[in-house]
Amino acid sequence: MWDTSFYKNKKVFITGHTGFKGSWMCHLLALSGADVTGYALEPPTSPSLFELCHLSDSIHSITGDIRDLDHLRKAVSSCQPEIVIHMAAQPLVRESYKNPVYTYETNVMGTVNILECIRTTPGVKSFLNVTTDKVYRNREWEWGYRENEELNGFDPYSNSKSCSELVTDSYKNSFFMDRDTAISTARAGNVIGGGDFSADRIIPDCIRAAQAGQNIIVRNPYSTRPYEHVLEPVTAYLMIAKAQYEDPAFAGNYNVGPDETDCLTTGELVTLFCSKWKAAGGSPVEWIDQYDGGPHEAGFLKLDCSKLKKTLGWAPVWNVETAVEKTVEWSNVYLEQGDVAACMERQIAEFCK
Repeated sequence: MWDTSFYKNKKVFITGHTGFKGSWMCHLLALSGADVTGYALEPPTSPSLFELCHLSDSIHSITGDIRDLDHLRKAVSSCQPEIVIHMAAQPLVRESYKNPVYTYETNVMGTVNILECIRTTPGVKSFLNVTTDKVYRNREWEWGYRENEELNGFDPYSNSKSCSELVTDSYKNSFFMDRDTAISTARAGNVIGGGDFSADRIIPDCIRAAQAGQNIIVRNPYSTRPYEHVLEPVTAYLMIAKAQYEDPAFAGNYNVGPDETDCLTTGELVTLFCSKWKAAGGSPVEWIDQYDGGPHEAGFLKLDCSKLKKTLGWAPVWNVETAVEKTVEWSNVYLEQGDVAACMERQIAEFCK
């Protein structure tokens, strides 16, 4: 899937490293011997995966706001990175309805700021902007979106990430055509895995309900999404960053998602969770369909990942059933106050075998 030896001693700068995906990426890179600098706000949840795994002991962690250009510029300058992976974002659809200005400031101007830092920092050979499958104009059709489809997300979160894609393309065309800096974007599907404590995400909601002995509330049981374990996109991001570092011809836009058989309705996913939770020794748990009158959310969304498969030879490792099983495994270690970092390392080794 990806070459661990490539990242040994490489200087990697990651924005948004204290989040769920960022924590898994930091752990993976630290195990590979990379020289990692992270720039982000304090962890967005309490508890947080970043703090549970004591990741600040294995990487250089800088607390800062992606909207603060001067501070960000100093951080990038002090690191002098070879590879930059941009994950800092306001990542929640429902939150974007509550705070649209903050969402656009973070997701659009944050992208402008990190690209501006790269523009004025020599030595960056590979930049990857992590966006989302929701950047596409969703026509609710049954086939997967390809990288050349129209970008026009509906809600403030999705739309701000569409804008982030356009900003990246503009900077690439305007400032990097004659530079030795390869630039790509990666659009990932819905991610699940151990250590996600976010609000308004279905698997964390399932775990909280199961722990409390309550029914799981599902507000949109018939919505179809591409679900994948967090290690799928994280390793794909590193694969893209490596490929374009070695050959800029690989720079471009890439979808990162599961195979079609792993695109489930929310109701199917929760039913699968209930089965895996019980099989792991948990008390039986059920879910109920209860619409809460929230804002618009897409009913159907799927990605066509043939470009990444054909270009870089990528393929998903774990299907959605295994992804849920591994999430339950990690959650049980956490609930029993076990060593969650060791659990992550076991899962990483198993995934990369």
